[in-house]
Amino acid sequence: MDPNEKQLYDIKNEEEMKDIDEEEFLELVLETQREALLKESQEKTKSKSKRPFPRWIFWLIAAILFVNTFAAIFQIYSIPAIEFLKTSAKLSLQEDIAQYKKSVVVITTEDAKGTGFSISSDGTILTNYHVVEGQDTVTVTFPEDGIFKADVVNTYPAVDLAVIKATGEDLPFLELAEQTTFGDNEPVYFIGNPLSFTSIANEGKVIDYIQLDNWNVPVVMMKAPVYRGNSGSPVLNHEGQVIGVVFATLEHDKYGKVGLFVPIDEYYNNQP
Repeated sequence: MDPNEKQLYDIKNEEEMKDIDEEEFLELVLETQREALLKESQEKTKSKSKRPFPRWIFWLIAAILFVNTFAAIFQIYSIPAIEFLKTSAKLSLQEDIAQYKKSVVVITTEDAKGTGFSISSDGTILTNYHVVEGQDTVTVTFPEDGIFKADVVNTYPAVDLAVIKATGEDLPFLELAEQTTFGDNEPVYFIGNPLSFTSIANEGKVIDYIQLDNWNVPVVMMKAPVYRGNSGSPVLNHEGQVIGVVFATLEHDKYGKVGLFVPIDEYYNNQP
């Protein structure tokens, strides 16, 4: 891969970035609003002996700050984000997608959130290594079966995969394909927890394998709306079998922004 033609955006970096998040940003705006109102109130009190502070200016400032707050929210939840919510709602009406979603979990650590999916009824869960990196124990939440503590039992940093284990019985799980196979522009589904949302189903089309500079094995590109929080999302074919695990996005000269997933073959290749 020519580094001048492609720029890899690792979702790990997006999830761990120190920039202000949505809740903190909103709180900052509201705090600024409170400080501005307090300052204006104090100025009004001080200047009573001189002349009354025009009430209309006070309310104008409050209105401007209110509008700016919601403008920031609309920037955070952009049109593409709204579109994937609409797509998810439509897909979730399908009986098979609704069933798959039951096996996709939210993985929560002290400072991050990602996605994983159950691959056995006893709570074995597959995710990305970077989602659980540095952790011995994480919290997993099934959509219908509740919250569990899970131990990180195996990690495969070279292919960004990890296995965690929650103690449970009769949990829903997804079937793994025996190998990663796909046709040209084959449609696929993927389910995850992007941005501030959970259990979002989406769809895309497989493009082809690509060899990254810092990887020893090829990964797969798909044209799909992958966002921060989709790390660990299962990629499913139309038979409902997992053919890969989402781990990053890539800015490609020919295809634009694409999602990247680790072929399920690499999970098998790293088993004892």
